[in-house]
Amino acid sequence: MPYWLVKSEPSTWSWDDQVKRGDEGEPWTGVRNHTAKLNLMKMKTGDRAFFYHSVDEKRIVGIAEILREHYPDPTAEPGSPWVVVDLKAVAPLKTPVTLADIKAEKSLADMALLKQSRLSVQPVTAAEWKTICKMGGVKG
Repeated sequence: MPYWLVKSEPSTWSWDDQVKRGDEGEPWTGVRNHTAKLNLMKMKTGDRAFFYHSVDEKRIVGIAEILREHYPDPTAEPGSPWVVVDLKAVAPLKTPVTLADIKAEKSLADMALLKQSRLSVQPVTAAEWKTICKMGGVKG
């Protein structure tokens, strides 16, 4: 199963906001980067994603699941190339994993979060997923 990381500024859309949407989930709107868009297009129903609070917090706070594969972003101009997937919250991390924690873990040195820090939708390897889940006190 492929794994992912999605970033959001908590003042715009937080983990708590995602949790409140329940099982119906929420479209992941507003992605306006072509690499991030291509990552959204690779996501499949059932894939898991880390939910990362960016800007001030800089930490992974939860795990989400892809509910619906890509379709046109309803917040974009008609005919534009932007897409969304629908996500639902699955579980919070018992211990949020900070960017500093990730940087300190040598096995995560090649993680996209460190190599492509501005990318809002990123792939996560199975080994990275397992390590971060362990750091966050949850089963992956």
